[in-house]
Amino acid sequence: MTASPNKSNSRSRVSVGANSAGSNEIRPPRMVVGVTSAQTCLVLTGRLRALQDTGFDVTLVSSPGELLEHTAAAEGVAARAIPMKRGIAPFSDALAFFWLLVYLFRNRPEITDFSTPKAGLLGNLAAWIARVPHRVYTLRGLKLESSRGGKRAVLLWSEKLAASCAQVVLCNSQSLRSVAIQLGIAPAQKLRVLGYGSSNGVDAKRFHPETCTGISAIRRELKIAGSDPVLGFVGRLTRDKGIPELLVAFDQILELVPNCWLLLVGWFDRAEDALDHHWREHILRHQRIWHTGFVKDTAPYYRAMDALVLATHREGFPNVVLEAAASGVPAITTESTGARDAVVPEVTGFLIPPGRPDAITEAALQMIRDEERRKQMGVAARAWVMEKYSKEHVLGLATEFYRELL
Repeated sequence: MTASPNKSNSRSRVSVGANSAGSNEIRPPRMVVGVTSAQTCLVLTGRLRALQDTGFDVTLVSSPGELLEHTAAAEGVAARAIPMKRGIAPFSDALAFFWLLVYLFRNRPEITDFSTPKAGLLGNLAAWIARVPHRVYTLRGLKLESSRGGKRAVLLWSEKLAASCAQVVLCNSQSLRSVAIQLGIAPAQKLRVLGYGSSNGVDAKRFHPETCTGISAIRRELKIAGSDPVLGFVGRLTRDKGIPELLVAFDQILELVPNCWLLLVGWFDRAEDALDHHWREHILRHQRIWHTGFVKDTAPYYRAMDALVLATHREGFPNVVLEAAASGVPAITTESTGARDAVVPEVTGFLIPPGRPDAITEAALQMIRDEERRKQMGVAARAWVMEKYSKEHVLGLATEFYRELL
């Protein structure tokens, strides 16, 4: 299912009701957007500002952290810190649920939109109990896809409960919606995709191909020669992102292309799928790997890459592939849920099976050895992403959707 924006009134502001004193003064509708970790607030950049500008009074809720405060300030919205743990933690979860419930009862929002597994479960359940009129669950991916046994069963149950408490489940991609239907997370009519998917789209001005003919600024900074091929990754350095497979493949590639570099733009996340000590040390000690740690502005780093590699095991819809495409960089990613929506196979990049270092090696060598085709893919990738996933288009669909809820 898709929704289309009404272009004639997509910028109009919204308001509801009279104030508590019974006057005719109109106030903006309150909206609470919640995620589990402060790091996840980054995926809401642009979306929160668009909602606030449309006329919603937006509050961003997540666990405490610098990125919660920074994102809220940059987007012009309020912030509310409520500690939540990613893993199963009964006492902590009960406390987080209590504070979410108190917050919703005190503030009485017209709309809630919770996402990520823990905030999705606790937030949507609290919103249902608090009788929030319009409850949205944004499904950004399914953690259960990389889980097994009893843990998978618990995660599936929590997804179903979160979805049952919401009136609409927004899926980030068509493939994610298809898997959610197969798993029985919610009825098909409750699961929606706005446009072609993606939560924010991509900023064409911020992410663009290198405009000068010389070597990129990042390559100069890292002392990487313009003729040296660079494979890149952007995001959390975890097992579920396929980092171990990428590292194995990179060493295979170096045997055939010894002047190749691997640029890892991201941080060692401490989630349940964190890399073990062996892989962290491998990255830090490797002579041909540049590891940046967390970077606030990733745009210049894409322009230093010849290809992006995202060997992920699961996604909702990977923004990094769209950002690379807008930068004129083709991508190698997997046939996993969500990731397969982000590439036009053989046109804007390659799709490979997950968990296969040899498949990464083969695709990367094709990219490296065929410069003309690689550049053609980069041009096609930017054209494709600008047609379907521009920030203005995606955020226009989102704001229209929330306006229509009222």
